[in-house]
Amino acid sequence: MASLTTARRLVVKIGSALLVDRATGALRNDWLAGLAQDVAWLKGAGVQVVLVSSGSIALGRGVLDLPGTDLALEQSQAAAAVGQIRLARAYEEAMAPHGITTAQVLMTLEDSRDRRRYLNSRATLEQLVSLGALPIVNENDTVATDEIRFGDNDRLAAQIAATIGADQLVLLSDVDGFYSANPADDPGATHYDVIDAITPAIEAQAGDAGSGLSKGGMKTKLMAAKTATAAGCAMAICHGAALRPLTALEQGANATWFTATLDPQAARKRWISAMKPRGTLTLDAGAVRALSLGNSLLPAGVHAVTGTFGRGDPVAIHDPEGHQLGLGLSRYTAEEARTIKGHQSQEIENLLGYPGRAALIHRDDMAL
Repeated sequence: MASLTTARRLVVKIGSALLVDRATGALRNDWLAGLAQDVAWLKGAGVQVVLVSSGSIALGRGVLDLPGTDLALEQSQAAAAVGQIRLARAYEEAMAPHGITTAQVLMTLEDSRDRRRYLNSRATLEQLVSLGALPIVNENDTVATDEIRFGDNDRLAAQIAATIGADQLVLLSDVDGFYSANPADDPGATHYDVIDAITPAIEAQAGDAGSGLSKGGMKTKLMAAKTATAAGCAMAICHGAALRPLTALEQGANATWFTATLDPQAARKRWISAMKPRGTLTLDAGAVRALSLGNSLLPAGVHAVTGTFGRGDPVAIHDPEGHQLGLGLSRYTAEEARTIKGHQSQEIENLLGYPGRAALIHRDDMAL
């Protein structure tokens, strides 16, 4: 079983049923206060924490006196617009006594599918956690249509974990793990403590049951586990009703852990190395030496740019003799790269007419 305090970066997904009282539609402030204590404990142990929170629609629905189920898309969007304000304020007020700064990050499925948006999301989240802030991520239900929705925050949490290179993901839910069958229907159902591989047999055992407030059933949790573990992130499903749910998990509460075979950085490098390059950057000898030491690729070290590529596209990295060293995700378009190649990073704003990033390819976006 993994210890949460050993994680470098932890993503925690919070279901609507934990945050919002099903009967009254009111926020469960006592539970949120306990979660804040857990977050403070983990941050004190040096863990970078990101929360992926449901609850905006459930909160807004009560305020607008909308029906409890089967909302039309426009009703869900209206409820989310009202609820997001209340949810963000609630997190801010709960974390403030612990000296934790909160940040709201709203995302849609397109933000992870489009490489440019993906890099923007990654850079923003990286900056927030490096500054000690606590990002609160939610699906942007106020603008997302059915075609661009994740549809549940289990999968959104897994995508966030993959995006930021988290090594652990915890789904705080209304179930205490994965069972061989629905324990409500089958008292003899077996609880899994650890799942090392999501086999067809495991997938066949997943049901669709979810709570009245949440959309995520066990199938979506398995989909989340596939995404997370492929990115080198271990994932736990556990019951989150305890007032200190993460402390309870650390102390041995029932849970199912899905193990990852690679660490997040190795998984990301493998993902990048499998891409088809859209162009080529040829480096000088000094840049080749810098990369061998684990540094990012700066524009000054590039003396030739070929191909047509956009920001976030994969490009091949060549040494002066034309040998391929690896691949990386460019932070600039091909046209921009041609403009800034051979120049110092501090010259980028004058050359392009707007501020840019210091590295043409960051070392985390490179597979050599």
